[in-house]
Amino acid sequence: MSDERSAYQPVGFVALVGRPNVGKSTLLNALLGQKVSIATRKPQTTRHRILGIHHRPDAQIIYVDTPGLHEGGRTAMNRYMNDAAGSALADVDVVIMLTEAHRWTPQDQVVLERLERVRSPVIAVLNKVDRTADKQRLLPAIAEMDQRREFAAVVPVSATKHDNLDALESAIIARLPEGPPLFPPEQISDRGEQFMAAELIREQLMRHLGDELPYASTVELEAFEQEGRLRRIAAIIWVERPGQRRIVIGEGGEMTKRIGAAARREMERLFKARVYLKLWVKVREGWSDDTRMLQALGYREE
Repeated sequence: MSDERSAYQPVGFVALVGRPNVGKSTLLNALLGQKVSIATRKPQTTRHRILGIHHRPDAQIIYVDTPGLHEGGRTAMNRYMNDAAGSALADVDVVIMLTEAHRWTPQDQVVLERLERVRSPVIAVLNKVDRTADKQRLLPAIAEMDQRREFAAVVPVSATKHDNLDALESAIIARLPEGPPLFPPEQISDRGEQFMAAELIREQLMRHLGDELPYASTVELEAFEQEGRLRRIAAIIWVERPGQRRIVIGEGGEMTKRIGAAARREMERLFKARVYLKLWVKVREGWSDDTRMLQALGYREE
């Protein structure tokens, strides 16, 4: 019994919540030291709930990356993302509310109000502190955050610069229950290569066409074959209108080639394998407000 108990350590689930585009996915990738969630400068890039597992010598922290909580969207896709983010709050041990230092928006207030019924300890994280040259200016921001509710802690960080992440994880570990590890040490995420392949294509869509095609596209894998250190991948980029299809294809197919080349490079870096990628662009009107289509594309509660 003593040997069994000696294997116990702080272990638990930690939800990352916040408004869209506040840096949740960037923070998750920084904490894990590798990419498990796509990130762009466009709001609502994250559409799924994703687990990222940090295996430390002194703890196992299971982060739950969530879509940004938001108002205003009325499509089935918007409802799915809000439900995915809200449901993540039900069974976690700690909640991280991510905001930007020196910037509080009505959307941040929406998130704060959603946390009123949460019983788990909530840690406020002030992100993007690298944009503040005088660190003394952070003290009023921390004090102002403390006034908004009784947080378990308020921690300033920079996800892009990896600043103060150890302090954040120390605050998390202090509030986790003890138990045996829940995941084997080789597992970093609950998502496999097929999911990541589709996400990496969508990431490049957002980066190349975020202004022209912000949220009207998604990606469906047609084929994923593994031959040793080679991946053969075929995927469909779905859009909602013929005009959007022309934008994604570009002059002489140039835009699709650029998106495919960039996505392939990201896959080869992540999978540590050669990748052969084939893309098609097709139209399905109203896919983002079609519940059956969304479910077929993998937008369903796990």
